[in-house]
Amino acid sequence: MQSLEKRNTAGSKISNLTFVNLAMLCVLAVIFIIASLVVPRFFNINNISNLIAQQAEIIILSIGVTFLLISGYFDMSVGGIISMAAVLSAFFCQAQGAAASDLGSGLGLSYGMAIVLTLICCMVIGALNAFLVVKLKVNSVIATLGTMALARGIAMIVAKGAQRITGLPPEFKAIGQFTIIGTINLAVVIMLVLLVAALVIENMTVFGRRIYLIGANRVAAHLSGIKVGKQISLLYVVSAFLAGVAGIVMASRFNAGNCALGTGYEFDALVVTVLGGTSIFGGFGSVTCAVVGAFILGILSTSVNMLGFQPSMQMLVKGFVIITAILALRFALDKRNV
Repeated sequence: MQSLEKRNTAGSKISNLTFVNLAMLCVLAVIFIIASLVVPRFFNINNISNLIAQQAEIIILSIGVTFLLISGYFDMSVGGIISMAAVLSAFFCQAQGAAASDLGSGLGLSYGMAIVLTLICCMVIGALNAFLVVKLKVNSVIATLGTMALARGIAMIVAKGAQRITGLPPEFKAIGQFTIIGTINLAVVIMLVLLVAALVIENMTVFGRRIYLIGANRVAAHLSGIKVGKQISLLYVVSAFLAGVAGIVMASRFNAGNCALGTGYEFDALVVTVLGGTSIFGGFGSVTCAVVGAFILGILSTSVNMLGFQPSMQMLVKGFVIITAILALRFALDKRNV
């Protein structure tokens, strides 16, 4: 039931998806080697562990975005959901009457209960996305941009345009700041668990195979008995859940419920997914693509920052490399399919 692009092409020994994964792994290896040679102190254990830790949130976020993109849909609401999750997770567990100002006082719930309620609120946004896209047939980009604004608006109201930082329990910062090895923290462990689960779903379940068929040919998927609307609705709820996890992790890392967290992450998640080789037209891609894309972008960002480039030049260099990588991949696929 997988898409034709994921199957072996005629006369070839590996599928196009495997070819893309190998090609982008080679690109990642080349960029890593160049960075190690050009950037002073890039290749050391602290910098590498820090690089891995920095990619945890974007990889968690990109899992849901990748599944939706393979199905032929977009989720631009994830940046706003991160912001909402960060603020709500702080508000729910802030001690009541801990400070004179409203920003220093919350509901006083346990941190575990705060996480559960926060994730439920995030999944409500995901359900709203599903309702708009599946039931009302609103374009997925337009619908999710609207819910992104809604989620960020909730965050700004609860945080009063600032951040909730006082009255937080000690365990609030454990996920983002408790390190295991070097700078590898609990967030990386959460990322690895979610990544393994996503790869199992993608490669070993009927649900995963249906994602590719829906993206490749929605009509054929419907005629084959797949409940397309139900599948897409579930993916939107899962994507919102994962965005909520990313928001909780980020809030823990900064030990604050800042309403500015997650700004631009909806575009970063889309960039790393497409950079890794996932098609924006659906039916082709993999969570592995998003992981590779995240580390390519992470190495680029770290390298230009360590070299002391100005922010404007950093954007120029990253943009040039990303466009070059995507064009090279497209050229390689076209030649392979001739």
